[in-house]
Amino acid sequence: MSLVVAGLGKRYGDTPVFTGVSLTVAPGEFVAIVGESGVGKSSLLNCLAALDDWSEGTITHDGVDLGTLDDTQRAHWRRAHLGFVFQAFHVLPHLDVAQNVGLPLLLLGRPDAARVQQMLDAVGLGSLGARLPAELSGGQLQRVAIARALVHRPGLLLADEPTGNLDPSTAAQVMAVLQQQAQDSGAALVLVTHSTAAAARAQRVLHLTADGLRAAQ
Repeated sequence: MSLVVAGLGKRYGDTPVFTGVSLTVAPGEFVAIVGESGVGKSSLLNCLAALDDWSEGTITHDGVDLGTLDDTQRAHWRRAHLGFVFQAFHVLPHLDVAQNVGLPLLLLGRPDAARVQQMLDAVGLGSLGARLPAELSGGQLQRVAIARALVHRPGLLLADEPTGNLDPSTAAQVMAVLQQQAQDSGAALVLVTHSTAAAARAQRVLHLTADGLRAAQ
């Protein structure tokens, strides 16, 4: 399920956030996007997730033009095809670890305890399914978020500064899990990050400026 972005731009009023962004990410490919603070990396990722609108250009995933979908159709597309890993984890505190990971499957109407356990095992949390988020470390919470993002086998995985709240050693462990799980599932992975160590794991590193994307030096 390829992601194809062509001539994408976003403005707030007359103020451009970014323009001329073109990008193709193949299934199983890992692309990192870096850039200065305020250049619009998170805004770009939110557009790729169809969480935000864009001003010009197109975003196509698996042949579907996301710009032609209404809000309900976009929500259904995200539910079925997208995994999103946030810097702030966004786990639900009143649900245990297994329930948090299984939530995407529940929303799709196909709960699967075996699949949830498989993902917990894959991210090294196999024995912690019954724990509440408050009982976990930051690195463990980020691995919960990765398992949740991949449990429904999405074709597109987006990650927004997933190691920003972690110490370097834990960040390296989390990135290794993220990269391996995305590779195993065949998901197209797009990471935005300030971390040179995280970006160095990608197959391609692109630098976002106000004028578009270019290969990082």
